[in-house]
Amino acid sequence: MSTAAQIRQAIPFWMSLLLIPLAVLGAMLGGWTVVLLPIFTWYFFSLLDAMLGLNADNLDLESDTRWYRAITLVWAPVQFVLLFWMIWYVPQAAHLGTLETIVLFFGVGVITGTIGITYAHELMHQKPKVERWMGDLLLAMVLYSHFRSEHLQVHHRHVATPRDTVTARYNEGFHRFFFRVLPQSAKSAFRAEAAMLARKGRKWTHLSNPFFRYWALQAAMLAFALILGGWVGLALFLWQALVAIWQLELVNYVEHYGLTREHLGGGKYEHVKPRHSWNATHKATNWLLINLQRHSDHHYKPDRRFPLLQNYSEDDAPQLPYGYPIMTTAAMVPPLWRRVMNRRVRAWRKTHYPQITDWQPYNKASNPPPA
Repeated sequence: MSTAAQIRQAIPFWMSLLLIPLAVLGAMLGGWTVVLLPIFTWYFFSLLDAMLGLNADNLDLESDTRWYRAITLVWAPVQFVLLFWMIWYVPQAAHLGTLETIVLFFGVGVITGTIGITYAHELMHQKPKVERWMGDLLLAMVLYSHFRSEHLQVHHRHVATPRDTVTARYNEGFHRFFFRVLPQSAKSAFRAEAAMLARKGRKWTHLSNPFFRYWALQAAMLAFALILGGWVGLALFLWQALVAIWQLELVNYVEHYGLTREHLGGGKYEHVKPRHSWNATHKATNWLLINLQRHSDHHYKPDRRFPLLQNYSEDDAPQLPYGYPIMTTAAMVPPLWRRVMNRRVRAWRKTHYPQITDWQPYNKASNPPPA
C-alpha cells in the first residue's frame, strides 16, 4: 500500500485535533462558544455514528501502523501547550466571566479525559520507553498517574472478579461506583506496586516504585499551573482534572458493567474471554477513541496497537446499543441506565452461564478474591 493510501486510512483517527481550535475559540471569544467542546466531543461524533453506521472490518495484523501511532505521539505535547496556555491566558482575560470560565474548563477536562487519558491508555501498554513516559505525562496533567499501575497490575489481571475495583457491579449506579472507585483504585494500585517490590525483596520506599515518579510529575504540573495562572490557574487546573477523571471512570463503568467471570471454587476463576467486555462498532466514536470500544480484543492482546484491534461478533462478545458518548450520558441517569442495560446483562448471563443459579455473590462482589 502506498504512503498516501496509508495516510488516508489513518487520517480519521486524527480528528481529535479538531478540538484544539474549539478550545482556543472558546478562550478568545467566550460567550456561547465555551460550550462547543463538550457538545462537539459527545454529540458531533454520535451524530456521525448515526450517519456513518458501524464498522466491523478488521485491519490486517501485518499492516503498517506508523501513521496511526503518530497521533498518540503528537497529542501529549499538543495537550500540554494547550492546557497551560489556557491556564495562563484565561485568568487574565477580562472578557470571560466566572461562569464562562468554569464551563470552558469543563470542556478542557472533556479533552484531557476523553482524548488525553484514552491516548495515555494506549501509550502505557507499549514497550518503547518514550511512549510510556508520554502516557505518564498525560496522566500527570489530570492528577491520575496511579491509573497506570491500577490498570496494568490490577485491572488486566483481575477484570470481572471481586479484586478489580473498576468492574462495575450489576445494579450499581454510576455515582455510587464513582465514589467507591476513587479511593479504592489508588489503594489497589499502591498495594500492587508494593507487592511487586516485596517479591524482589524491596520495600515500598525503594526508588524504583513508580509512585515516586507519579508524585513528582503531578507536583510539577501543580507548580506550573500555580506559576502561570496563580491561585485561579491552580483552581482551573484542579477543575479540569476532576472532569477528566470523571470522564475516565464513566468509560470504566460502561466497559464491564455487570460482566463477571465464573468462580470455579477456592478463589479460582475462569480465564478472561471476549464475553467479559462490552464492545461497540460505531465508526466515528472509534475514530475519536482510537478503537477503545473494541475492548474485548484489547483484553486479549493488551499491547496490540489500536488500529490492529479486532472486532468480535455478538455471539462472542456483548455489544452496546450505542457508542460510548451516548452510553456514558445514559450512565449519569441510573434509572435510565438500568432500563437499557440490566436486561442485556440478564440475557448475557442466560446465554453464557445457565449453570449459575445464584447471582447474588456476583452482584455484591462477595465471591472470594482471586487466589
